[in-house]
Amino acid sequence: MSQHRMSSSPAGALLAAALFATSLAPAAAAQAPAVKAPAKSSVKAVQKTITETVPAPPAAPAAPVKVAEVEGITEYVLGNGLRVLLFPDQTKPTVTVNITYLVGSRHEGYGETGMAHLLEHMVFKGTPKHPNIPQELTDHGARPNGTTWYDRTNYFETVPDAPANVEWALDLEADRMVNSYIAKKDLETEFSVVRNEYESGENSPFNVLLERTLSTAYIWHNYGKSTIGARSDIESVPIERLQAFYHKYYQPDNAVLMVAGKFDPPAMLARVNTTYGAIPRPVRALDRGNMLFSTYTREPVQDGERSVTLRRVGDVQVAMMAYHVPASGHPDFAAVDVLSSVLGEAPAGRLYKALVETKKAASAGAFSQALAEPGPLVLFANVRNVNSLDSAVKAMDQVIQRLLTDSGVTAAEVERVKATEAKNVEILLNNSTRVGLGLSEYIASGDWRLLFLQRDRLQKVSAADVNRVARQYLKPSNRTLGVFQPTEKPDRAEVPEAGDVVAMVKDYKGKAALAVGEAFDPSPANVDGRTMRSALPNGMKVALLPKKTRGESVIATVTLRYGSAATLDHLGAVPGLTAQMLSRGTKSKSRQELREAFDKLKAQWNVGGGTNNVVARVETTRPNLVTALRLIAEVLQQPAFDAKEFDELRRAQLAGIEQSKSEPAVQAQVALQKRLQPFPKGSFLYVNSPDESVAELNAATPDQLKAFYTGMFGASNATMAVVGDFDATELKGLAAELFGAWKSPKPFERAVYPYVAMKDTAITLDTPDKANAFYVIGTNVALKDDDPDYPAMMLANHIMGGGFLNSRLAVRIRQKEGISYGIQSSMQVRSLDQSGSWVGLAIYNPTNVIRLEQAFKQEIDSARTRGFADAEVAAAKAALVQQRQQSRSNDGELVGQLNNQLYLGRTTKFDGDLEARINVLTAAQVSDAFRKYVKMENLVIVRAGDFKSKGINPDKPVTP
Repeated sequence: MSQHRMSSSPAGALLAAALFATSLAPAAAAQAPAVKAPAKSSVKAVQKTITETVPAPPAAPAAPVKVAEVEGITEYVLGNGLRVLLFPDQTKPTVTVNITYLVGSRHEGYGETGMAHLLEHMVFKGTPKHPNIPQELTDHGARPNGTTWYDRTNYFETVPDAPANVEWALDLEADRMVNSYIAKKDLETEFSVVRNEYESGENSPFNVLLERTLSTAYIWHNYGKSTIGARSDIESVPIERLQAFYHKYYQPDNAVLMVAGKFDPPAMLARVNTTYGAIPRPVRALDRGNMLFSTYTREPVQDGERSVTLRRVGDVQVAMMAYHVPASGHPDFAAVDVLSSVLGEAPAGRLYKALVETKKAASAGAFSQALAEPGPLVLFANVRNVNSLDSAVKAMDQVIQRLLTDSGVTAAEVERVKATEAKNVEILLNNSTRVGLGLSEYIASGDWRLLFLQRDRLQKVSAADVNRVARQYLKPSNRTLGVFQPTEKPDRAEVPEAGDVVAMVKDYKGKAALAVGEAFDPSPANVDGRTMRSALPNGMKVALLPKKTRGESVIATVTLRYGSAATLDHLGAVPGLTAQMLSRGTKSKSRQELREAFDKLKAQWNVGGGTNNVVARVETTRPNLVTALRLIAEVLQQPAFDAKEFDELRRAQLAGIEQSKSEPAVQAQVALQKRLQPFPKGSFLYVNSPDESVAELNAATPDQLKAFYTGMFGASNATMAVVGDFDATELKGLAAELFGAWKSPKPFERAVYPYVAMKDTAITLDTPDKANAFYVIGTNVALKDDDPDYPAMMLANHIMGGGFLNSRLAVRIRQKEGISYGIQSSMQVRSLDQSGSWVGLAIYNPTNVIRLEQAFKQEIDSARTRGFADAEVAAAKAALVQQRQQSRSNDGELVGQLNNQLYLGRTTKFDGDLEARINVLTAAQVSDAFRKYVKMENLVIVRAGDFKSKGINPDKPVTP
């Protein structure tokens, strides 16, 4: 690749085609050996396909319609949608026929990379009417080529102005628009030619680094993919996909024909209409797969500097910087184009002076790519191996920093560039052949008239304009840095393909099948009938439910409860850290040794907890259960409280808090919980802010944890449940052995949660630079889980926001209005205190906050005023009861339920009675319960999101 600037100026547009577009070289086209015409049967097959995919041509083409005329170029549109540009020039004894298709690598889908360019090669393989295009090009004295770029593909021939030559050129492009062979036999040979073109580009470190840099700068947009495509796509694309691509995009309604040179305009227009107007406009429909949609992928704003390093054999180092800039049609692009020249021209450009004149680089430059959608501005430097690449990068950085922090570009620099551009435009417009070819770039960017509009914009650019765009786009967060470091022996990791997986598994037999287990009835009566409950001498309670399971699996859980308000208040992070430290090593085993010991037992385990309890859980198999429980007992009873492990745990927790504290969801939920549970600071039930949690973590010490553990931990108030394949007698004895003598040093008193009435409150939290916002709305409810109204409120919550995607909130806010991906409601009540809460939440775009709140309030108001229908209550009852039954059939959930029942003094009969109460509820009862507990005047609302930057005021009054 030649190291020249690429811009949107007319001269730059020609450079775009010549230097950066992937093309079929004229010499190759002219000197290619003759291609035999396909067999008649093949011709008939192609003609049959074309006949089947396009409607019959009209009897006579409609008259062309004049669209526009600018500085000697006139645009017409034919009846089939083809746009035609005529640029007569009687001073030229030649005519250029250039057809531009609005398809390039930007339009390629997955597995199609390089297809636009591959198709460019294939249309030189002939049509039934023009079977040997290379020979015909030679016979007519043509100077031809075809090029492919991000936004377009074009084909052109410049021929002597003899009528036979011109008619032939027009006919050739009209015929291969819809009648090209695109045959499998041609693909089988041409793909290797294109692959060789790909390989030639791979030899250039500059080319490859540019490709890598842009692919790093563009995460989603196809401007990050090279037009040449991926080698695997070039080698493997099915001919059917290539044919479909051709028939979709090579049509008159997706093309612009330019004719420039010596001709009579009326006669030429008539000839064009006769030749091209006969091509039928395609019938475009979804079921044909040929609809033309505008590309809509937009690269998100880059939010931090990116970098890529390329290591290959090479003789020179390269540094490259890419910045995202507007599309060529944007008013800012003229100033960006001038900026690229101020930076990149030689010898007056700033990069040249800072790097080449100081001998830090052998060459340096910059170019801006003129594209239909936002593209890159690229700076580069080629550095000899004897020089420092780091020094060159620093020098490039300094050029940018001085540009931004000093006085910026000067008026003299801008005027010099403008004079050069004005000269280039004048030279271009004086040559109809160059105009005829160069207009492809502007056509691809949106319209051919951009040539003139861009010229006029360039004339008006001032130093202030250039400095403004420099400040706007040359930001570190908008930059991708690429460096090429020559490596004599690159060390690469070749990753092999999987191979024929079907062949691999054909005769595979596997190991012996796992034990299948028993069919277990999850009804409350059967659960209670199979569960053995007992108490140990120290007061610990045990529930054992043995049953045959698949693979002899078994799950056990142990909960230790300790402390009271008097002993737990004002301890900060100490109780929580103590619980977390238990799994980080015992007096005889390090953290890693514990992990390895459980792994040998094929056991999954975890230990965690909160302020006044610790929960240990282990899942393993029958042969390993006893040993696994002994390990769990060791973890609970012999913690090491290693200082190094403590430091690592605290750092991890601090990092987690610091990483999440700016998140809208965290801020919103903390704010809501502080309202719903307004316990005084110092209480062990107090709701910390992230900053308060950080302060408490920093204040804790290992000695405090050891003292807390010694003064609190024991099993007098513990519970243990085991569900799965085990020997109940053995397990009962083991529980007594491991925990029966372990007494708690201090009495346990459960935490009391009083009901706190709420009043209508709205809180808005601004979370800058967060694309996603969080909304939560809730209130406290004076309910226990054995109150008469509880089953009705369970159903009401399920209908409002507890279902999957069929709840009222989900149907309204997600399904119908598309405001939120995640929306739900939940109700949490306690078993021993008449207090709980009902909460609804949603994620959303900050710009939709007012719509979201309106929808929430309207749905709540609708439920209160109109109530719930019989049908939705019946559906909710069936769903809720089935969910609860399914929960009991899952051993992991059932073991937790049995463990909790021991603490509450209940059995599974409580669950059966609750489900019976659910089944007899009426719609009126459910509606009345919702009205009673969820009132508009008691709702607390918290909105967290990036509202200020969007100019949104969420506190604007909202009425349901």
